[in-house]
Amino acid sequence: MYTDRERCVRAVRSKDARFDGWFFTAVLTTGIYCRPSCPVVAPKPENMVFHASAAACQQAGFRACKRCRPDTSPGSPEWNRRADLVARAMRLIADGVVDREGVPGLAGRLGYSTRQVERQLLAELGAGPLALARAQRAQTARLLVESTQLSMADVAFAAGFASVRTFNDTVREVFALSPTELRARVPKRNDATAAALRALPPRTPTPRTQPPGTTATPAVPTPTPAPATLHLRLPFRAPLNPDNLFGHLAATAVPGVEEWRDGAYRRTLRLPYGHGIVGLAPRPDHIACRLTLSDLRDLTVAISRCRRMLDLDADPVAVDDQLRTDPLLAPLVDKAPGRRVPRTVDEAEFAVRAVLGQQVSTAAARTHAARLVAAHGDAVDDPEGGLTHLFPTPEALAAVDPESLAMPRTRRTTFTTLVEQLADGRLHLGVESDWAQARARLLALPGFGPWTVDVIAMRALGDPDAFLPTDLGVRRAARELGLPSTPAALTARAAAWRPWRAYAVQYLWATDSHPINFLPA
Repeated sequence: MYTDRERCVRAVRSKDARFDGWFFTAVLTTGIYCRPSCPVVAPKPENMVFHASAAACQQAGFRACKRCRPDTSPGSPEWNRRADLVARAMRLIADGVVDREGVPGLAGRLGYSTRQVERQLLAELGAGPLALARAQRAQTARLLVESTQLSMADVAFAAGFASVRTFNDTVREVFALSPTELRARVPKRNDATAAALRALPPRTPTPRTQPPGTTATPAVPTPTPAPATLHLRLPFRAPLNPDNLFGHLAATAVPGVEEWRDGAYRRTLRLPYGHGIVGLAPRPDHIACRLTLSDLRDLTVAISRCRRMLDLDADPVAVDDQLRTDPLLAPLVDKAPGRRVPRTVDEAEFAVRAVLGQQVSTAAARTHAARLVAAHGDAVDDPEGGLTHLFPTPEALAAVDPESLAMPRTRRTTFTTLVEQLADGRLHLGVESDWAQARARLLALPGFGPWTVDVIAMRALGDPDAFLPTDLGVRRAARELGLPSTPAALTARAAAWRPWRAYAVQYLWATDSHPINFLPA
């Protein structure tokens, strides 16, 4: 996108918010970079330079605009619709892998050399993995400076900086303000947020440790910030239809891990340094996010996983325009545009739940999952609701006695094989997964047919083109619309919907009266 200069200039002149996150505009005369929809008067075209990432702008010596705050743009939809090396690397960087494991850890997860990863990121984004991670740390630091009353030292280490000096230098370079000046610009907080911040316990300095399973070692011991509750606004590209998105998450919620309460979907999060509880509620122009973390170093990861679960970085205009080319599908799109694909915060958890839900009702699947959670999940404290546990890890589930599972013997075999391979690392379903390879490995497992694999591909791996031609709900909707209803014929018709067939499934499912399609009261 950023290489199409004429298109970028038109987007900037029209202040088109659809392109926020697709590219960034650097202004040569001011030394500032902006999002395309920045409300200030558009600069002359000859003074504009376009970059694919905020990190590339910072590398080129530009600082962030104080008016449009380009660091708060939705993420580029490119990284969630592709499965190539660059897209997988960007998903891992957003998940904080560079901060926890370094560039060698990033390259190791991708199966490439460090040099090759750096070369491809530089070629497409104008910045390497360290610069991209640094830009992300700067964004997290700004969020903590503006949203909390933590000391600047705690903010620095929670955001992932190795020292306070590096934190101060980076903030000044990126935002042209010191951290103290950033905080001074924030309007007075509302009463609820102020009360929550006043209630924070005093910080207790402890050695900074790495999350389990990592080998990177910090250069110096650093304090771990006290737990905190943050109130955030998660941006998205309009339009967004929340009905099937939140309806699906609420209708399939596992008791103890998820719930719908007071107009918000709430769930527990297992994170690299600790755990969290998040509440997400749809608003007209953002998603209201209330996030409580046991360790603030998990802030970036928690936000990234919540955005991924709600598919907030999607480009709904591009998706809907493509689906409207089918005259039988167009009325569904026009009736409720902006449907998203409900995804997950934990790919392994979703794969387990997909197996538990094979050939049973939604209620039965929730019951099976709730029993496993109560018996093998890690307990958490939720004074504000009914959340009690984290979903069990594959390692915990691999130790379950198969005879204790209330399911047919063949499904027990499917379940135990899946959790064993997840636990010992033979099967990887993380954000770094190659979608084609993951599909092939899942299909090789006993009890995994095309429907189960495609559901996991759609909702766990995030493949926007995953399709379910054998799904009864999809076939019933297709028949009612006059589309072919046999799997082979429907697949042939759906070729015109590519690469957005997962979104077509959401529109087809929406013709049913199942609770997954309605925002809970």
